[in-house]
Amino acid sequence: MKNDISALTEQLTEVLNNYAEKASKQARQGFKQARSRADSLSSDWSGAASEWQDRGLAAYEDARDAAHSLEESLEDSIQERPLAAVAIAAGIGFLIGAAWKK
Repeated sequence: MKNDISALTEQLTEVLNNYAEKASKQARQGFKQARSRADSLSSDWSGAASEWQDRGLAAYEDARDAAHSLEESLEDSIQERPLAAVAIAAGIGFLIGAAWKK
């Protein structure tokens, strides 16, 4: 049973890491799009574009920090309470399975 819990904890950690990685990737893509838009506006509105670019960079950094913080929090929670993490993962799996059948 201990091995099963350990394996489930590792799987849950992997899933959460993938989630954090995807969130970070989406934040980077959003920043690139915002930067591209800001660059295209810069010829017309150089001052406004610079401000929007700064805001986009700040938003990207905030999103990246939030994703990293979420990842660390989840890893800590899993390590502190592996049994609870497994139960939550099983519950989420059950809900996804029930939704999938419909």
